[in-house]
Amino acid sequence: MSERYLPGKPQQLPRHNQTMAEHQPTHFLLHVVQGVATISLNRPERKNPLSFESYAELRDFFRALAYASDIHAVVITGAGGNFCSGGDVHEIIGPLTQLDMPGLLAFTRMTGDLVKAMRACPQPIVAAIDGVCAGAGAILAMASDMRYGSARSKTYFLFNKVGLAGCDMGACALLPRIIGQGRASELLYTGRGLGAEEAERWGFYNRVCSPESLLGEAQALAAQMAAGPTFANGMTKKMLQQEWNMGVDEAIEAEAQAQAICMATNDFHRAYHAFVAKQTPVFEGD
Repeated sequence: MSERYLPGKPQQLPRHNQTMAEHQPTHFLLHVVQGVATISLNRPERKNPLSFESYAELRDFFRALAYASDIHAVVITGAGGNFCSGGDVHEIIGPLTQLDMPGLLAFTRMTGDLVKAMRACPQPIVAAIDGVCAGAGAILAMASDMRYGSARSKTYFLFNKVGLAGCDMGACALLPRIIGQGRASELLYTGRGLGAEEAERWGFYNRVCSPESLLGEAQALAAQMAAGPTFANGMTKKMLQQEWNMGVDEAIEAEAQAQAICMATNDFHRAYHAFVAKQTPVFEGD
């Protein structure tokens, strides 16, 4: 397997509470405003497909967010009226047909690590989905915490269309949690498109927007979360993820511990004093 297909060497991204606003990625655009990072997949001429390198750079970026002191929410979107067309046919699909089993497993583990990194970062992620959202693009949307779609968007979990199983990058675990087992089964077995109205009705989309307002509305939601108690938001995300593996008794105990930790933060005290003073609390994330 050539070095090109092993993008597993982590980039030197910020660690230990460093700022990331000035980070300049190679394979996507990054714009940070008031704690909200907007990631834009930027290959509009091909409907923003992913490459080996962009998979790895996104994975490393989301891993580094655990240490970012200046990013409190994330929006992921695509340029040119489409979200993401999935793995690039020429840069990924073709080369995969030439790899041996160890090489194929290295690739599938690397792509799965991107989803793990998205779920593990403490910042809430909002996907702003316009146009085509297919294959690995559908997985990026699925791995986000919330999804805003445009009225013209369409999502395809199309793995079976290329002779693969629907169990890609955690789809069989995460998608049923979002839309239910039967609906997830239908999408993963057939690869059919999920339109915007149906996606909202099924709970895959939180909201359907016009194409013109989509990004702004997604950024407004992210800004609302970035202005909130960000330590507590990170705890909420962690518990939403962890409690799927717990029984009810264990979940209640875990939440008791998590909430006690949040009660020890300065933000909790700020909220109390603001309430007493009939003011709006200003949270600082500590």
